[in-house]
Amino acid sequence: MLTINEFLTFEHDLEHDLEHDLAHKRDFSPPKIYTANGDISKRWYVYFSFRDPKTNKLKRQKNIYGNANTFKNKEDRLALLTRYRRRLLKLLQQGFNPYINNTELYKTKILKSQSANLNNILKPNNETRVEDQTITRLQNIIQNTKPNTESSKPKTEPIEEKGMTLREAFDYSLKLKENQISPRSLKDYEYTTNALVKWVAKNCPDIKTINQFDKKIASNFLNSILMATSSRNRNNYRLNLSSLCQVLENNDIIPSNPLKKIDALRSIPKRNKSYTSSEHKKIFEYLKKEDPLLLLYIKFISYNFLRPVEVCRLKIKDINIEDQTLQFKAKNSPLKTKLIPQKIINELPDLSKLDPEFSLFTPIKIGGEWATSETNKTNYFSKRYKTVVKEHFKLDKDQTLYSFRHTFISILYHALLKGSSQFAAKSELMEITGHTTMTALDKYLRGIDAKLPDDYSDLL
Repeated sequence: MLTINEFLTFEHDLEHDLEHDLAHKRDFSPPKIYTANGDISKRWYVYFSFRDPKTNKLKRQKNIYGNANTFKNKEDRLALLTRYRRRLLKLLQQGFNPYINNTELYKTKILKSQSANLNNILKPNNETRVEDQTITRLQNIIQNTKPNTESSKPKTEPIEEKGMTLREAFDYSLKLKENQISPRSLKDYEYTTNALVKWVAKNCPDIKTINQFDKKIASNFLNSILMATSSRNRNNYRLNLSSLCQVLENNDIIPSNPLKKIDALRSIPKRNKSYTSSEHKKIFEYLKKEDPLLLLYIKFISYNFLRPVEVCRLKIKDINIEDQTLQFKAKNSPLKTKLIPQKIINELPDLSKLDPEFSLFTPIKIGGEWATSETNKTNYFSKRYKTVVKEHFKLDKDQTLYSFRHTFISILYHALLKGSSQFAAKSELMEITGHTTMTALDKYLRGIDAKLPDDYSDLL
């Protein structure tokens, strides 16, 4: 089936002037050009509406991009879209309809006239090669559309749609994303695409190209993730795939991102349960004898309010004993500086003679080489904590290393509240924890249940 898009972007100009009167009620709106207010970083296109045969109302059709967005200046982009708009208008005036197969109409109204006048179109030998190639393409189309008795016979083999395979398309998208996201995020994206490609090969073997990957297939894949794991995990897969498909849409590999039309599901966020006063004191006393290195690791989380992965990122060069500060890569910023409490300074060994590029924490000592990813480092200390502490004290599964951050922020907040207003306490706390806004800090404190009311027994 020849679509109106194929007619429109065909390189040969199928034009003869059709500026006739259109006073009667039309089945389409005049095509228009969207230029994003001249912003060439966005996609430009031609758009129009056509009367839906079911509702008898004008309905917006798919945007027509063609090759316009490959041009990096306004003039060339607008010139090509203007040609598309003019051709689209003429095709619509000739009777082309996006809701039907227009092949026969194409043969009768266009190819017939072009074939009859083909000799008049042929140019002398001194004309450009581009026009010769155009005529050759036109002749090939005419020959391919001649009646053929075999064409009416049913075909047993499916016609494979041309285009990038799923693997090629996602590899291309990952390559473009590589320098925009962290190595950890890139690994997550790769894992997601591997799972999708494997699932499609098993459950939808007819799907070969990225152009065949639509909302239905994406929904079925996400449903399989939901049934096997959780809504939170399913939402993560959706987010990763949507990000990669958006890159493909922005680069005109696919017409639209199918994941945009799929909503995220409601999920219950994972909560790291805080420790009670007696619990964290028992853990600290126990680790003094059993694992002093793990205890110091925990104190960096507890007293500096760092995330476990942020502690694992620290190198010797990040610790400034003289200024009593440390620098680290935070969750939402490339580099942050925090004060090191004296309680930690007192427990650190002499770092001055160590290689500045050494990791601060290693499995056996403070300061040394540890050639592995930050994810592996974080997982190592989590497993070590589980073996040494959690199993010994039979702690709740939600009481993790991250829980120490919540615990000590709550302790500090309540200490700051004594003899001070809530606003003053939170203002000082925000400088210590590193939260960028009071709103973010309020949300965090509510999330860890740090903001509790005073005893209200006298009111009952």
